[in-house]
Amino acid sequence: MRTRPVDQASATAAARRWDALPQHAKTDAQLIGRRSTGCEGTHGVFPACDFACKPCYHSKDANKVRIDGAHTLAQVEEQMGFLRQNWAPGAFAQLIGGEVSLLPATVHARALEIMHAHGRRPMSMTHGDFDEQYLREIALRRDGSRRFSSLSFAAHIDSTMFGRRGAQKPSTEAELDGHRAAFGEMFDRLRREHGVRSYLAHNMTVTPDNVDQIADVIRSNRRHGWRMFSFQPAAYVGSENRWREGFRTMTGDDVWTQIELGAGRPLPHTALLWGDSRCNRTTWGAFVGDRYVPVLEDDDPADLRTRDAYLHHLPGNYLAEHNPAIKLIRVARLLILRPHLVAIAAGWASRFTRRAGGFRALIRHGVNPVTFVMHSFMDAAVVAPAWALLQKGEIADDEQVRAAQERLQACTYSMAHPETGEVVPACVQHSVLDPAENLALTQLLPLPTRR
Repeated sequence: MRTRPVDQASATAAARRWDALPQHAKTDAQLIGRRSTGCEGTHGVFPACDFACKPCYHSKDANKVRIDGAHTLAQVEEQMGFLRQNWAPGAFAQLIGGEVSLLPATVHARALEIMHAHGRRPMSMTHGDFDEQYLREIALRRDGSRRFSSLSFAAHIDSTMFGRRGAQKPSTEAELDGHRAAFGEMFDRLRREHGVRSYLAHNMTVTPDNVDQIADVIRSNRRHGWRMFSFQPAAYVGSENRWREGFRTMTGDDVWTQIELGAGRPLPHTALLWGDSRCNRTTWGAFVGDRYVPVLEDDDPADLRTRDAYLHHLPGNYLAEHNPAIKLIRVARLLILRPHLVAIAAGWASRFTRRAGGFRALIRHGVNPVTFVMHSFMDAAVVAPAWALLQKGEIADDEQVRAAQERLQACTYSMAHPETGEVVPACVQHSVLDPAENLALTQLLPLPTRR
């Protein structure tokens, strides 16, 4: 039944994922294999992009492939169908390739509908440089009725990107704040005028040139509707023509320190883990006025007991249900079966309220949920040998390659390959598989010949 607290299919898929994790990732804080099977992404569906970013994680042939709606929809159908059969229902899935807004709006919308139909929770990945009319054609039918009750978009906006209208070659992140605000305002108007809600994530590639601007990006834009700020330290992946020297002169700690400056406090990221900590650092929380309050403090034993109870009693992706009423019924049934969880939840709520400054602060300022994320991709030079050995069932002798193998085994972001029956890590997709895949697509979907 849909109202059972634990969806058995979701819990079973999560258990399979847990069994496949490397031993070092099986900790009390781990969400993969307990709360979720991870995130998913499409590949080979629309590799072209109209920007020239440095770095760019797509292969050099990506822009030699034409946009073809029929191909996109067929591939989305096949990949999402495979994931539905083999992984958990309700997983987060990204509609990603090159630039999603190069798809006709009707094709974009149909791709999202297919993803929903296969039990995915889609997020469109974009550079954000599209017109408001395009967004409305995705969200609304011709008669003006809502096609979707909510949309999820991740906009990648930073100074490593070249080609944005009004900011062709930005030299600082501050030059792009107006574009960030305008993107959020489009979705705000869509909600006010048509009732279509949105979840907006802000992505930013980080290099030594802009790392010290992270804090200002957060401070200047956190009130513009962004629910997530995600930062990706540059890696040597994709088109070698877009690489620059010095990416690795900064560390993950350098990036995270700047994120903490923007949040205005240290950010706990060990209470809950999303895969391998060398790949991902995440802090869930909310701004109450100017104060950022994490969901869990990693040095508070009471918070950790709350986490343990949550993960034990609610395995799988139970909140993936789209109907809010069903979600509430699931939680209510759980609390009836496990009444001691009421006291645990009340204790957590009391601690969160105290950290937020009390009830008056919550009433005065409200709660603005914001998640901070750092995704650290690996260089292609280490991913290729690590994956080759994993395919043979061998563990590398080289320390760096062995570390890459551990990270691949704990990967939280994967792509489906129905033709081989595999679900592969995103680093493998971009480092190993994309070049041959996109080369094949240049033959299948060649650009029109110029005369």
